[in-house]
Amino acid sequence: MSLSGKVILITGSSQGIGKAVALHLASKGASIVINYNSNSAEADKVVNEIGSDRAIAIQADAGNLADLDRLVDTTVARFGKIDVVVPNAGILPMRDLESTSEEDFDKTYNLLVKGPYFLAQKAVKHMPAGGRVIFVSSSVLSTSSIGPAYLLYGSAKGAIEGMTRIMSKDLARKGILGKSEQVLKTVAGFSPFNRIGEPSEIASVLGFLAGEDSKWMSGQIVRVNGAMA
Repeated sequence: MSLSGKVILITGSSQGIGKAVALHLASKGASIVINYNSNSAEADKVVNEIGSDRAIAIQADAGNLADLDRLVDTTVARFGKIDVVVPNAGILPMRDLESTSEEDFDKTYNLLVKGPYFLAQKAVKHMPAGGRVIFVSSSVLSTSSIGPAYLLYGSAKGAIEGMTRIMSKDLARKGILGKSEQVLKTVAGFSPFNRIGEPSEIASVLGFLAGEDSKWMSGQIVRVNGAMA
């Protein structure tokens, strides 16, 4: 499956799962926008690995609307369009009800809910028909053994799952697949392989979702559960 000619914007892509996704999609021929918040050195390494002809690093706080405007505008100025957007940037606050402060709540929801919502809003203006918005949720929502300390994080990811289902209906009118939500965190489920899923393995799922083979999908939640023994 080739992604040649596609422009893919991935937030939080200088390291971890975001980096693995960026490198995997670049290997399929896509041009990649590497977003980072503070670590420019790591972002530049990813750009160099892909090649500066098909990659650019842009600093932006993925939970700040003014930064998202600049992120989208810089992407379009460089590549002329956005085919796929992956709001991947995230944090994992361990907060139960009693320990959650207003600052914790605002920081978490700004990055995990507000940022993805408005990045999608800003990006779809520059998407051709057949574009994709791929949200990132968590498999903490699908396990009965989840602990109270995941309350703040899980509630934010629950908002993302609801957003995915409903936004897909709106985006369908524009020929955009607001389709797929990846449950990418590796904290739930029991794998028959007795191991945690690797970022490169998760990246291959996003490669499928970003390409033409997934054009029949819209609004689905695709659970990619890693495991803990």
